[in-house]
Amino acid sequence: MTKFLLGAATSAHQVEGNNDRSDTWAAEHLPHTTFAEPSGQALDHYHLYKEDLKLLKQAGLNAYRFTIEWARLEPAQGQIDQGELAHYREKLTYCHELGLTPIVTLHHFSSPKWVIEQGGWENPAVADWFAAYASLIVTELGDQLSYICTINEANMGLQLADMIAERLKGTASSVQVGINTVSRFSEQMLLLRKDYQAAFGAETPAFFLSPRTEKGDTIIMQAHIKARRAIKSLRPDMQVGLTLSLHDFQASLGGETLAEQAWDKEFSHYLPVLEEDDFLGVQNYTRKVVNSQGTMSPSGDLPLTQMGYEVYPQALEHVLRRVASQLSIPLLVTENGIATADDEQRISFIDQALTGLARCREDGLPILGYLYWSLLDNFEWQKGYSMTFGLIAVDRQTQERQVKLSLSYLGQQLERFKNKH
Repeated sequence: MTKFLLGAATSAHQVEGNNDRSDTWAAEHLPHTTFAEPSGQALDHYHLYKEDLKLLKQAGLNAYRFTIEWARLEPAQGQIDQGELAHYREKLTYCHELGLTPIVTLHHFSSPKWVIEQGGWENPAVADWFAAYASLIVTELGDQLSYICTINEANMGLQLADMIAERLKGTASSVQVGINTVSRFSEQMLLLRKDYQAAFGAETPAFFLSPRTEKGDTIIMQAHIKARRAIKSLRPDMQVGLTLSLHDFQASLGGETLAEQAWDKEFSHYLPVLEEDDFLGVQNYTRKVVNSQGTMSPSGDLPLTQMGYEVYPQALEHVLRRVASQLSIPLLVTENGIATADDEQRISFIDQALTGLARCREDGLPILGYLYWSLLDNFEWQKGYSMTFGLIAVDRQTQERQVKLSLSYLGQQLERFKNKH
């Protein structure tokens, strides 16, 4: 029987530090950037990962999801950094020494700068570039891997496009990622476009976290399909999937049709691709209540996270059940968490989320595990370091780690799932 995976997740750019070969690093340092602050040294997880993983293991957890950063491995097209490959091999080896199952993500929002300079995620050629990168990882590191998430939140670009459209209509909208938007008509945007032209050769570069066209959505799926094929050709037994950002859509006041359409765009239209995968990474943080006009703002008496969306841990169970009703492959919760300064609130959130997940497993849903987001208080993209999702706090002046009670609480929950189908 496959063990239940219980652990935490990070992404390379948000924790490693000095990812200066990536598009995100370049975007952070533009004169008119929308980033609140640059990532800088981040949490120096690149050098301190052993300390962090020991804390994860000591808490009683058995799995760790992290990114192998494409921009580090291939800083220029076709140029492979052997030192970086050696670094990630050492990290994978250390996971196994501790008894942690590594779940590796190949792409988590940040890309090599050269990818964006050549048309980014709206250029069909990116699918072949990404597949070649996936082949490299499996050829060099595949003996250390059993789970690969090709692309993190492959649907995020469509969500961003919808968010902008809804805000232009004057209805509420949010996404499960730290994005700061500026009006496309503002002076800052005009100046930012000049910055983009100078840095990337295009006024509207196609970052992974750019509002995506339907063509771009198809390209993302092609990148996943080609990467999956490349991985399977080398390691047929490798468990391969992608992850999706999913909301618990709830209809209110005549919003049934719009809620169903939103779910289709966020999930259902990907089914023909997902059905060929070994698992799906489910990433959920909250719900969206939809009426006949669109997404409603949470009422004033509801608690909100630091990200500005509703604290609603029940959403995870609802999403898992809905996904399982449409898709018959195993599910792995690759992200679920809360940005809050109150660790008691975090513990309560984890408890309620895992209680719902346990009910799903008792009802026979094929759930492989749960990975809390995030192991560390990290760099939340354009919002900088102000969002505290982590199980571990970090003093960024000294890089000293301070374990929160929520880390040990999460570790204690493994007993709930041992020896249970």
